[in-house]
Amino acid sequence: MRTIFIIHARRGAGRVFRGAVVLACLAALQPAWAQVEGGTPAGAQALPPSVVPPKLVTFIEAPYPAEAEQARLEATVRLKLTLDDQGAVTEAQVMEPRGHGFDEAARDAALRFRFEPARRDGVAVPSRIAYSYEFRLPVVAPEPTSVAQATEPSTSGEPPRAITTAPVNGTQAPGVTSEPNALAEPPPPAITAAPVDVTQAPDVTREPSAPAEPPPPVITIAPVDVTQEAIEVTVEGESVANRRRRSAESVKVIETEHLQREAVDMAQALARTEGVDVRRGGGLGSRARFSLAGLSEDQVRFFIDGVPLELAGFGPDFANVPVNLVQRMELYQGVVPARFGADALGGAVHIVTAENLQRTGASASYELGSFETHRVTASAQHGTDSGLFVRASGFFDSSPNDYRVDVKVDDAEGRIHDARLPRFHDAFRAGGGGVEVGVLNRPWARKLSLRVFGSASTQEVQHDATMSNAYGDIDTSNRSGGATLRFERLFARDVVVDAVGGYVYRRASLTDLGSCAYDWFGRCILTLPQPGELQSRAIDRRVGQHTAFARANAGWTFAPNQMLRLAVAPTYVTRAGEDRALARLGQQDPLTGDRSLFNLVTGLEHELDALDERLENIAFAKSYVQLARAERISASGAFAPVNRDTFNFGVGDSLRYHVTPRLTAKAAYEWATRLPGPDEIFGDGMLIDSNLTLEPETSHNVNLELAFNSGETPRGTFRGGTLGFARLTDQYIQRIGREGYFTYQNVFAARTLGATGAAGWTSPGQYLSLDGNATFQDIRNVSSEGNFGTFKGQRLPGRPSLLANGSARFQLSGLASARDELSLSWHTRFVDTFYRGWEGLGSKDSKSRIPSQLLHSLAVTYVTRTARATLSWTVDVRNLTDATAMDFFGVQRPGRSVSAKMVAEL
Repeated sequence: MRTIFIIHARRGAGRVFRGAVVLACLAALQPAWAQVEGGTPAGAQALPPSVVPPKLVTFIEAPYPAEAEQARLEATVRLKLTLDDQGAVTEAQVMEPRGHGFDEAARDAALRFRFEPARRDGVAVPSRIAYSYEFRLPVVAPEPTSVAQATEPSTSGEPPRAITTAPVNGTQAPGVTSEPNALAEPPPPAITAAPVDVTQAPDVTREPSAPAEPPPPVITIAPVDVTQEAIEVTVEGESVANRRRRSAESVKVIETEHLQREAVDMAQALARTEGVDVRRGGGLGSRARFSLAGLSEDQVRFFIDGVPLELAGFGPDFANVPVNLVQRMELYQGVVPARFGADALGGAVHIVTAENLQRTGASASYELGSFETHRVTASAQHGTDSGLFVRASGFFDSSPNDYRVDVKVDDAEGRIHDARLPRFHDAFRAGGGGVEVGVLNRPWARKLSLRVFGSASTQEVQHDATMSNAYGDIDTSNRSGGATLRFERLFARDVVVDAVGGYVYRRASLTDLGSCAYDWFGRCILTLPQPGELQSRAIDRRVGQHTAFARANAGWTFAPNQMLRLAVAPTYVTRAGEDRALARLGQQDPLTGDRSLFNLVTGLEHELDALDERLENIAFAKSYVQLARAERISASGAFAPVNRDTFNFGVGDSLRYHVTPRLTAKAAYEWATRLPGPDEIFGDGMLIDSNLTLEPETSHNVNLELAFNSGETPRGTFRGGTLGFARLTDQYIQRIGREGYFTYQNVFAARTLGATGAAGWTSPGQYLSLDGNATFQDIRNVSSEGNFGTFKGQRLPGRPSLLANGSARFQLSGLASARDELSLSWHTRFVDTFYRGWEGLGSKDSKSRIPSQLLHSLAVTYVTRTARATLSWTVDVRNLTDATAMDFFGVQRPGRSVSAKMVAEL
């Protein structure tokens, strides 16, 4: 006899969850066991069973997926669980993906189950079992029931009584059906239970059966395998990442499981994706410039768990977000979902740190690298069955960045020659952390949490924008702190609301009080007539910024397979500062003027699933409001107001069609607007000057995409895709460098055309994975007006036209133990030559050109797993050939470097 446990639990808005645990238990006579095992013949005395399957001890209830509940969907998720010899679930594989959040919910719950371990000849051994998790919506409004109860039919008109079912112990081999054991202890005579029918909805009773003995329930399950060592199982069910890929949204998803073990930062991780170009202005902590499908920097918005990056407590630069605190990254190309409440022009990058807040665990990493680089991350999380949770994370980075660069220096006779010298004033140090506490799955809130965070960084400035002049006494710093409050709730089963709001304070400083002019040897070669290396005066600036923000989304499932979403996102920024050096001179300080910025982005989105989910369409409209208030010094020396109000609208649509189960086509369009940010309008008070006349950008963005994934075949897994894109941008904002400073200016009109392609293959058994991608982009000024009208038809400066990436990963498992893994990863990146300035300036021989670059890296990783922890060690060699690597403006990046990294996960 097989046993099935039916678990009923009521949820907040009348929601009912039913999980069906299908286990192969001992439940037959000894002769039957002997026949299956080839042991004692029938009729002879049976031997005691040598194999005992595992038994469920601790059951964890999975929350009903909100997406599925809103769409009124049900499912049964079939899993294969790998158990260790302690009864812990070490791996869970989804056998038949159901999507809509069912797979993740079932798998996350199953990973927290506890079993009595399987035993062979009385010794606990690893095992694998089949398990089914069933999600059903209520048919009728039931009375509350308790866990592990079934309903007893009543023949007297009284309310049905609840009886508790329990596993039946016997000696039958798993997967074999037999008649009930006559020698087994009979059930209590006072209770007669109807057979369990897993096809019947819970809480619906049946009429009592005839007096004849009811037949045993027929339940199909897979047999328990306890005859071999436990093996690592790769989950193949549809994860959240796969659902994103399969949606109509134009998105690329990067999962960080392998990246977390490599010695890479966020910039290097993103740069391996097609359509992406990331350049650094130096080593660790230097400003990173991000480009996605031709549009770059602030034209692409960054979010962390739905909150804008600059308001999330990791500092203003995406490259400094620790990879080990990130679960995955989603790159939205050109068309940005309304739920972000963003005014992004060229796309968005969403960084997801954690989704399963009910689990308990911890992780830490430490990286030691060349140039005295130290990077530390740590996170811990604890969740309870009652829904309470707390999680904390922190990071620390430090490096003097004293790598060698190629520069020009004077000899004793004043002659200029080339030299390779270490940077001497480029140290970076940063740290930060946050704590979040909250509750989940309460009747009044699906989630309510409060996060408090803070971060600080210091950065020395080594040279100007083009590495023409060395500096030795210029320092910058950034500090920020704040809090965010999140709330999610389901109303009336059809409406879901989620909101996040918060406050952030950021303070930046720039000091340039040195009285020496330095050469590249770090020597003071000249005493300046007055302090200050950047300008002909000293600088001692402090800039403070207060930001209040909110993001609210409401979704309404008003019809089967249709949903409306409304997003509202206001942001208010005030900024004030001072230059103490000017105050000491008695001069008017432009930083003391009042400056504020109010943005309001509103979006309305309609989603439709049709043709049995083969077709998905998302249509949306957005509105943009910006109210800018500023003061600047007039010719008379007094402050005069400079105000500007902006109102814009936009529309878009994303369409996805599954041509076949393996081939997907997508098309997307958005007429997008990007409102200039505070640093672009007001400057940052450091190295970016203000431009109070800067206009918003608008763009017509078009994507056409094909993606293929073969799934597992006898020859491995094949994947590939191609994307064509166009960006027709008006009032294009370009960052221009001059005399050690930057300023943002409108180029008036730019046209970007391009295409990307990617292909990959993973061998059977996942021993070898090969991937490659390439991007071509042509970005040109198409306006004859304004300051850059003479450059009409020319490529924009600092934009390479051809990018390519390649990678290979070789992996072996079961070397020193059954659960270890050794991998060798190789990555290469090619960037074609490009001009640093406008290509029409100067003669061909005199133009400043960045040569093509081909960079390689190699990493060796060893991972070992125990029942309680996973440990990994990595040695990573970057820029293997010590090639010269340059950023957008020709600033040299580090040469060959070696890093060692250790990661521990509990």
